[in-house]
Parts: sequence; C-alpha cells; structure tokens
Amino acid sequence: MFFQLFWTYLKIGTFTLGGGYAMLPLIQREVVDRKGWIDEEEFLNMIALAQAAPGLIAVNSAIFIGWRIGGWKGVCGAVLGAVLPSFLIILAIAMVFQEWKELPAVEAAFKGIRPAVVALIAAPLFKMAKAAKIGWLTALIPVAAALLIWLGHVNPVWVILATVFCTLVAVDIAERRRK
Repeated sequence: MFFQLFWTYLKIGTFTLGGGYAMLPLIQREVVDRKGWIDEEEFLNMIALAQAAPGLIAVNSAIFIGWRIGGWKGVCGAVLGAVLPSFLIILAIAMVFQEWKELPAVEAAFKGIRPAVVALIAAPLFKMAKAAKIGWLTALIPVAAALLIWLGHVNPVWVILATVFCTLVAVDIAERRRK
C-alpha cells in the first residue's frame, strides 16, 4: 500500500500547479472516483479537517488518506509522494531562477499560469459547494467575509468570530423552530 499511495500522490503532486487547493480535484478524482478509497461525503469531511488542522492542505489530506488506507506506512507513502515533486521542482527553479527571471518568456509563462491556477482552485470549490448543498444565500457568507476583509479592512479574526456567532444563533433558531 505504501507504493500505491506514494505513486498516486506523486502523480498528483507532479502535475498540479498552485498548491494544495489546486490539488483537490486531482485528489478527489484519484481517491474517490478511480480508486474508491473513500466516498464523496468522507472526502468533504477530509477537506474540512485538512483545512482546520495546522499545515498544508495537501499534506494534511495525504495524512488522512494515507492513514485511512494504509496506517503509518500509508501516511509515509502519501506524504512523501505529495511533497517530493514540489520540493524537487522548487529546488530546480531556485537554482536557475535568479538568472532567468528577467527574461520575457519566463515572465509571460508565470503570467499565463496564474489564471490556470485560479481555475484549478475554483473548479473543486463549486463542486464541493454543490455536494455540500450550499445555495446562493449561503454562498453570500464567504463573499461578505471576503469583502469585509478586503474592502473594509476588517481583521479576519473578527470576521471568523462573527461568523461563528451568527452560525450558532442560526442553529439555535433552527432547533427552536423544530420543537
């Protein structure tokens, strides 16, 4: 199982630009759709845990899947596979980037990669929102939070605390209506 998890995450890590969030659709395709190691609901729960835990989302998801599928050996294989490509690519880029960063072709390449990374992050976001049954009204919450932080210069901690408070109030109201 070590090598199967290592190979799966090595492929994902090698062909993903943009970090952990950009890896999510590839991870989902491999571990949910192709291999069937976990179902879609467990994948959504894994993402929530991976985001909440300190560290990189790609590594946290590799730890979750690795443990779920292969115990400690699975964790080692998945994490090594997820981290190794990025480490080697960054090492190679760092060795030559100082000499090439001013070249127009290099600048153009980095400008061209940016929209692709945004799309790689946005695609799983919409798919997860649909699977989590998030409607337009619920989607207003993160939009409002982003606008408060970006345009209103509100400290993100206050936005998070306000969101938690509002959620607790909404849950309380919903429970009272049920009774």
